[in-house]
Formats: sequence, structure tokens, C-alpha cells
Amino acid sequence: MTTNTETADPAEARPRRSWRDRSELGICVLLLVLGVLVLIDAIRIPTDFTQRGPVGPKAVPIVVGVLLLVIAVLLARDVLRGGRGESETGEDVDLAAPTDWRTVLLLSAAFLANAVLIGVLGFPISAAVLFWGAAYALGSRAYVRDPLIAAALSIATYLLFDGLLGVPLPGGPLMGVL
Repeated sequence: MTTNTETADPAEARPRRSWRDRSELGICVLLLVLGVLVLIDAIRIPTDFTQRGPVGPKAVPIVVGVLLLVIAVLLARDVLRGGRGESETGEDVDLAAPTDWRTVLLLSAAFLANAVLIGVLGFPISAAVLFWGAAYALGSRAYVRDPLIAAALSIATYLLFDGLLGVPLPGGPLMGVL
């Protein structure tokens, strides 16, 4: 005579996972949709403008789209086989602590000031305000050092993008000086 454990279907012995336990599949769907959209847009890129070198303007978007599809499929396979992502432990973050609204508002003000000032004063000055404002909002109180570092970073960024990379940024009053 056989017992129930000998004749039982092995699939029944495994615990069934609900769709809630497979919520990572939502990320798979998102990656899949994003990959398809990137590929559709890449195919629509016109090739009638100047091309430098053997790689055309469609190459990188097609590679990115294909990689998104591959990652979506591999992640879905892992999730369906029982894989689960590790939950965020936040070892240095107190998840029970309330939001520091002062910091959020100061950072928002720095970003807003950058958006308002960039057209009027140019990138170097508005970016310096942004860099200094972010440092201040995040707790730095070096009142001499921070503005100097902010100015150096913004001017270096402006020179890198505008001068070396050829990405035009509004120079403002510093346009003739730099």
C-alpha cells in the first residue's frame, strides 16, 4: 500500500505563489514596454543627415532597446522560477524618521532659482547658485569655501560643455570673459 506522500504530485508539494508574490513581473512588463518604445523610436530616426563614421544614429538606441528586452525576459524568467529581489534594508537610513521638509524645500528653491536665473544670468552663475544652494541645503556651512567651489564647478562645467563638447549653454554676462 502506498502513502499519500508517495503518490502525491510534486507540483502540489510546492507552495503556490500568488500574483502579489510575483509583483516583480510588473517591472518586467515596464522594461518590455520601454524596450519596444525605444526600438520603435530608433527605427523612426531619419538617416538623411550627416553621419560621422561607420556607426549611424540608430545604433545606440537599437542596442539599448534590445538590451531592455533581454533584461525584461531574463528578469521574468528569474521571477517565475522563484527568484525575489532583496528588500531595501536602509542600513544607514532611519526609515521611521519623518521627512526633513526644510532640506526638501531648500533643494527645491535652489533648483527653481537655477531655472529662473539661467536665461537671465547664464549657466555659470545660475549653476553656481544651484551648487551652493544644494551644499547649504544638505548641511554645509563653509561660507567662504562653498561659493568658491560652486563657482569653480559651474565655470568648469560651462567650459567643458560649451567649449570642448560643443553643447551651447547660455553664457550670460560671463560670455565675453570666458
